[in-house]
Amino acid sequence: MSFTPSAAAWMSTRSSSLPRLLSPKALYWVRAVKGHKDDAKDSKWIGNLFRLGLVPGSFILEKDERILREFTRYRFKLVCCKSSEKNRYQNVFTVCNIALDSVVSDMFGKSASSITNYSINSDTFDMGHCVSLLRGSLKNKAEDVAASIDGFQMAPAQKLRAKAVREHYDFLIEHIKKLDNAIDCLAAPLEGSITLLSSIPGIERRSAINVLSEIGSDMSQFGSSKRLCCWGGLTPGNNESAGKKKSVKITRAGVYLKPALVEIAHAAVKDKENPYYAIKYEQISKRRGKKRAIIAIARMILTAIYHMLSTGEVWNPCDLKQVDMPQELREKELQKSIRRAARLLVAQGVIDIEAIRLPLAAPA
Repeated sequence: MSFTPSAAAWMSTRSSSLPRLLSPKALYWVRAVKGHKDDAKDSKWIGNLFRLGLVPGSFILEKDERILREFTRYRFKLVCCKSSEKNRYQNVFTVCNIALDSVVSDMFGKSASSITNYSINSDTFDMGHCVSLLRGSLKNKAEDVAASIDGFQMAPAQKLRAKAVREHYDFLIEHIKKLDNAIDCLAAPLEGSITLLSSIPGIERRSAINVLSEIGSDMSQFGSSKRLCCWGGLTPGNNESAGKKKSVKITRAGVYLKPALVEIAHAAVKDKENPYYAIKYEQISKRRGKKRAIIAIARMILTAIYHMLSTGEVWNPCDLKQVDMPQELREKELQKSIRRAARLLVAQGVIDIEAIRLPLAAPA
């Protein structure tokens, strides 16, 4: 039985209960049918091609992984909503001539929260009481804090709006915590894969769950790391006509996977304990720019994830020794390479052994 809706076609056979999802791009076989076409003829033609193995299927997660993906995507939306509420809450005070964000690093810190709660919940305002609410190193900036608050005007309606935004923000935080507990329960069967991916620099438990909920733990459905990167939207385009390259920008695929990998890449290039990706990022950013470099790091991480899930090995890139090598060991490896090259030239009869003058090794 086969169906051909406008977006995709689902197909199933008697031997398997799993459906087969077809991309609209894969339905170009139907256009080859001559004569008057309708849904019945298209379905029959696709069914015949499917039995011959000429119609490739798209990627479909298992049911448990699809349920986990629904939760992780819902959490992603809530986190975006929480960020919007933070900006909205800060905008309330900016409109009321309170430039507290120019002094404090976090408007939702303890000192800043105490001052903002006092300003929206109190009918009167005492500058001395605001200064007494400061904590830690912010006490040294008491004059700057007083100058940022001085002269503010907040109407009762604006206070009501600030309270509503803050209540919604607090509700989202509690809701996300409950959602995290549910996600941890659903991700329990993937604990081995989560621990495996956590060995990659920049990936923590929450990031590993997000990635696994999008791509699953079975890499045989993709066939190769290049197909996985293309499916995730991390492959450069190739728009060339008449010998002229027009655009090499990445595709729009991976709406949820790509932001997660970019976030992981930003964390990986800032990891001081393991500077592997930081060194790679510096090398690429000098030639291609920072934005292309971070996408390249994200693709490297996705490629590593594919091979780790396929083989079950922990993160250990083949060029780790070359990238993160002490200077003394680097000089020793250079001397070994020179001696190997000299022996090869002598064995091939290119030069005589007497004509070789090897440099002295650097003192330890």
